Amino acid sequence: MSKTNYLFTSESVSEGHPDKVCDRISDAVVDAFLTADPEARVACETLCTTNRIVLAGEVRGPEPLVGADGAVNRERMEEIARDCVKDIGYEQDGFHWQNADVEVYLHGQSPDIAQGVDAGSGVDTNEGAGDQGIMFGYACRETDILMPAPIYFSHEILRSMAEARHSGTDVGLGPDSKSQVTLQYVDGKPVRATSVVVSTQHAANLSRDDVAAIVMPHIEHVLPDGWMPGADDIYINPTGKFVVGGPDGDCGLTGRKIIVDTYGGAAPHGGGAFSGKDPTKVDRSAAYVSRYLAKNVVAAGIADKCTIQLSYAIGISKPLSVYVDTHGTGQVDEDKLAQVLQDLVDLSPRGIRTHLKLNRPIYARTAAYGHFGRQPDGDGGFSWEKTDIADAIKKAF
Repeated sequence: MSKTNYLFTSESVSEGHPDKVCDRISDAVVDAFLTADPEARVACETLCTTNRIVLAGEVRGPEPLVGADGAVNRERMEEIARDCVKDIGYEQDGFHWQNADVEVYLHGQSPDIAQGVDAGSGVDTNEGAGDQGIMFGYACRETDILMPAPIYFSHEILRSMAEARHSGTDVGLGPDSKSQVTLQYVDGKPVRATSVVVSTQHAANLSRDDVAAIVMPHIEHVLPDGWMPGADDIYINPTGKFVVGGPDGDCGLTGRKIIVDTYGGAAPHGGGAFSGKDPTKVDRSAAYVSRYLAKNVVAAGIADKCTIQLSYAIGISKPLSVYVDTHGTGQVDEDKLAQVLQDLVDLSPRGIRTHLKLNRPIYARTAAYGHFGRQPDGDGGFSWEKTDIADAIKKAF
């Protein structure tokens, strides 16, 4: 029997966190390649440390996509990296968009991987998955956007701080910050916050009290009325000082914040990260469609919680398994629901990309504050957050 009264904690990190700087650069490279060729293949990893940025990975597109004048060559990728760092706001001695050394080591995709993914080759003559793996999606009624509340509030505190920093409202805050929110659940529903932790980079002339005075209004703005913990349970820069931050203070790598990117630990997670990967990679596209299916199940009103798992094999087009768990809240047969979902959405790699229109430059915006629980954009960004098949799911039952 699942617990109904408990405390649960989730954390988030800002766009200026070292790992998120890397995610942003990797996804901006993906966007550049998809702009040049919607069918491009990209696997871009980024490392950031003190005034150094290194890009590595594999790409494939129209020859010669890499190295050609005017195409996504190494000079263009260096420019992309610098633009990302500048937009995030790093102009510090130890990490500066203009002064950092940028090295680019992307090369052509392995033909052995390509032949398993391309249609007409391998065991399956349809376009296959780019790798084996398991992917999860989740939705619940804890918030209006059908996301778990702890990760939602953790993201929103940092997003509010970032907006104030970019607008110039909160002078003195740096780009690097982290948040952590613990909520009390009663009868399975969140009722209040029992603690909040925020650590943020700041100017050297600000005291801890100065930083707390800047940060506290963002916490109060985000948490619902009556949810604030007591003063002794709010921890703002608990070490007392956070001046050196970002990649100068801690090395960053693409794909290290997979729980921050998804559900804050409230749901299972597959083994793969999202950022830096084009949508032929099921690590990304199948995780997106899993969220899409779970969210539409909950939006249809046939369950209060839903977890979806999909599994794939490299070179095989159809998922090996489709698992649905409504956590005892479902009003319909889960086996039938799994079949209904497969009837409504083609879960092959190409079917997912077609249904959600993923072959577009829409990924840099996903790199911070979560890939899920966002509003769909007019240009197709966050298409997996739509609830456009909820009525069809309802009608099937």
